[in-house]
Amino acid sequence: MSFAEHAIIWHVYPLGAVGAPIRPEASEPLTHRLPTLTGWLDYVVELGCNAVLLGPVFTSTSHGYDTEDFFEIDPRLGDEADMVAFIEAAQQRGIGVLFDGVFNHVSSTSRYTELTTGGSFEGHDILAELDHSKPEVKDLVVDVMTYWLDRGITGWRLDAVYAMPPEFWADVLPRVREKHPDAWIMGEMIHGEYVEYVEESGIDSITQYELWKAIWSSLKDGNFFELEWTLGRHQEMMEHFVPQTFIGNHDVTRIASQIGQEKAILAAAILFTVGGTPSIYYGDEQGFTGVKEDNIAGDDAIRPPLPEELSNLGKWIENIYKGLIALRRQHPWLHSARTEVTSVDNEVMSYASIGSDGQRVDVHLELQVPSVIITDHGTELFRYTAN
Repeated sequence: MSFAEHAIIWHVYPLGAVGAPIRPEASEPLTHRLPTLTGWLDYVVELGCNAVLLGPVFTSTSHGYDTEDFFEIDPRLGDEADMVAFIEAAQQRGIGVLFDGVFNHVSSTSRYTELTTGGSFEGHDILAELDHSKPEVKDLVVDVMTYWLDRGITGWRLDAVYAMPPEFWADVLPRVREKHPDAWIMGEMIHGEYVEYVEESGIDSITQYELWKAIWSSLKDGNFFELEWTLGRHQEMMEHFVPQTFIGNHDVTRIASQIGQEKAILAAAILFTVGGTPSIYYGDEQGFTGVKEDNIAGDDAIRPPLPEELSNLGKWIENIYKGLIALRRQHPWLHSARTEVTSVDNEVMSYASIGSDGQRVDVHLELQVPSVIITDHGTELFRYTAN
């Protein structure tokens, strides 16, 4: 049985979540902040999640995506002992830990400069692109992935995989899987041919950005026809692999800021009733807000520190998330379900998610007064209507 079949992921950006300085003027001293994150694992279990996806954790110069050393935990978070303790604490609670592997590029001041192409990634001078044609780069990535899998992680998110040749992974992953055959490997695909990339690379899953965009914009614009079309595309993907689905992550404006808290509940209902391996971006389940901006500090608002104690203002949203996650747990076949739209108008839509053995849940969405009803063969499982 694949880890992903029953995975519901809590995605967290560690440097932000623990309140570490993101753009320090000089090297930061070793500070043991990771235990703070360990303290949230019971909350993860209470939500109903059983996996934690950590954003970058390796030594870097600023935001984590400019890696200096793949074998060293960022001293702003702690050290390897802190990370091993976090992984072990997660395992004790039945939580799998996923790492963010930034293997397309490194810091331009890293120890890996001899392995780069000499070019910068997407115009960012601080990011040097690795030369994926070099055998030494393949060896490095195999060693890094294996090193941390040996220490207990469950799998990897591959950052910016859309910018990397699929043949690179076709060479690397079989070597990783010789020792860790069950490791789950998910790639960040913002654009490109998803099915073709999965088949050529051998990765298990990709980030379903098409569905993410269709969910929020159809709810925002009152255009369920966009969601209908994209669910058709989603179904085509599901015939080849199961995507990683989401309505929020570390790179996009918070769903509550994008469409408001009431419609964000509808977005969550869609997330948990269509096929995929769903992830929750930390704080979305509390109604956190934050707008991504196009400047050097433009991601800070969407990557905030976790509070010492959660406000009661988000409790109603948390309880709704718990209900939707419980629904998903009670219908595990939804992971690979096919979705059929049964009726659609601009602001009203119904669809059925259907299992391979005839299982079925029906979802009815309305936008004028945001509401959702989920039923199982006529039995009501979930209902929400905005006040």
